Amino acid sequence: MRLLSRMNVVGVVVLMMSLHHISFSSAQECPPTHDLLNSLRQVEKMLAIHEASYQQGLRSLRKKISALHNSTMAIFKSGKNASCPKPETPAHGRRLGRVFSVGHEVHFLCKPGYELIGPRTRVCLESLKWSGQQPMCRRLNITTNSFSPVAPSSSSSFHASAALSASSSSSSASSYSPYSSSSPTSSSPSSSSSVRPSHCTHFLGSTRCTCDVGFTISGRDNNICTDIDECQLFPLGQPGRLCIHQCVNTPGSFHCFCPDGYDLAQGGRSCTDIDECENQMHNCTADQVCVNTFGGFQCVAVECPEMKNATYIKTSPMRCERNPCMMGDTACIQAPNSISFHFLSVVSNMSAPRVLFRVSAARVLGDTLRFGLAGGRGRGHFSVQRSGRQTGTLLLVTPIKGPANLEAEVEMSELERNTLLGRYLTKVTLFVSPYEF
Repeated sequence: MRLLSRMNVVGVVVLMMSLHHISFSSAQECPPTHDLLNSLRQVEKMLAIHEASYQQGLRSLRKKISALHNSTMAIFKSGKNASCPKPETPAHGRRLGRVFSVGHEVHFLCKPGYELIGPRTRVCLESLKWSGQQPMCRRLNITTNSFSPVAPSSSSSFHASAALSASSSSSSASSYSPYSSSSPTSSSPSSSSSVRPSHCTHFLGSTRCTCDVGFTISGRDNNICTDIDECQLFPLGQPGRLCIHQCVNTPGSFHCFCPDGYDLAQGGRSCTDIDECENQMHNCTADQVCVNTFGGFQCVAVECPEMKNATYIKTSPMRCERNPCMMGDTACIQAPNSISFHFLSVVSNMSAPRVLFRVSAARVLGDTLRFGLAGGRGRGHFSVQRSGRQTGTLLLVTPIKGPANLEAEVEMSELERNTLLGRYLTKVTLFVSPYEF
């Protein structure tokens, strides 16, 4: 830059001297025209030479700046902020970790039903390559339903189909030994299986120790891996809980269990009700009706009521019809023309208000149709509202904590000029589960 500036100054001085020579000459005498043109051409050539020299110096300066930038970027890339290429996620598995800089780790685990082949942890080395080989997930030969842990006591047992490991580690599943199946609390593994030595890697004069998934590193020299109790970290009833019912801690993982009458869902954490009635897993007799409930079933027998002045005949498994009344038998006329039975299964503490059942008239003979709550056990939990010209709705107005069995009787009355034409009764029985799922 200094060279260019000096050249520009010299050019300007020469130009000024030339112009001064011309002006001085003109003061003495007017020079010829061709002399003036020659002077201007010399000045033009001199400016062109200076411009070319300036452009060449500018290009040289740009090359030096580019070389300096490239060397700076090379130094920056070779520093601590350099990163390894993004590691692949194994098929049927997951990769944990989003930072791929030097010294950082990524972890791998497999979906339920698969085992991990290869390292669980890989470290980004200073050579910008990952330590170890790329792991893969291999399908297990055993199925979930064949897993049947044995309790220390002969009086305790687990539902075989309701046990599933939330981790794909085969070592965790094989070392699992729960203590009790009745209490929805977490069990602690033995001290020998909850503490393991860490995995240490030596590279470029430094040592880095890691633990398997489900363990945390500890010890004075980071040489001990201690099991993480996931069930204690995410207790039942808290947001983000691991299991909907029961969580049992295992070395490096955890298991979810469901109560009797439920199967573990595909995700391994929630429970799905077993329909004992559909699967023919009930013991109801031929004159009983099987009603599936959340976590079990009920065998109900529908019988027509006995009244003093009215008789009923069972016209369908869930309906009784009144025989015709004798002329002038007011008590018989006041009795319901028909009684229908319905059974509903609900979970505990279901939110309210909620629509449970609707009663509708197929046809209306009179000029008025009325709906009301006639009776039943637990009337404080129910209400009946008109929802249409020919429809009434049974509502749950307060939550019910299970287990409980409640009844509600919905009455539909048909009138003509305030004269009763008929009464129709619907008995709704609620089977409330002890669980909220």
